[in-house]
Amino acid sequence: MVSKAKADKVSPDLDTPTDMPQAAVDKISASLNTLLADAFALYVKTKNFHWHVSGRHFHDYHLMLDEQSDAIFATTDQLAERVRKLGGITLRSIGQIGKLQTIKDNNDDYVPPREMLRELMEDNKQMAAAMRKAHKLADRLKHDEDRDAASVAE
Repeated sequence: MVSKAKADKVSPDLDTPTDMPQAAVDKISASLNTLLADAFALYVKTKNFHWHVSGRHFHDYHLMLDEQSDAIFATTDQLAERVRKLGGITLRSIGQIGKLQTIKDNNDDYVPPREMLRELMEDNKQMAAAMRKAHKLADRLKHDEDRDAASVAE
């Protein structure tokens, strides 16, 4: 087990011992923190559209966007807790979210409902692709670690 408290001067209260190399923890945590920042950005955008949707499908879109924002928000805790479980440090502020997010904000005064849905669809595709990429990174680092351990055992 590697203790972060000694290596990185992390408070012993936040130290999470892990058998993963620090470089792997750092890379996976960075990937997950970007996903976390994007989840918060997508949550706020979805809520924004929920609050500002209009038109003949108002009721259905309003309810759908509310449900989607709840589902997106639910992922934030899972992502952050995964970072902590790995021994990484997670996001600490809105400023950090702004620096890391790749999902673009929408500050337009008015967005037609169909454009809202199209934009959210593209953002959700982007999130799904980033999740797959983070998963592949974690698998690759785990596989590299297993291979390194096997070569040391030989």
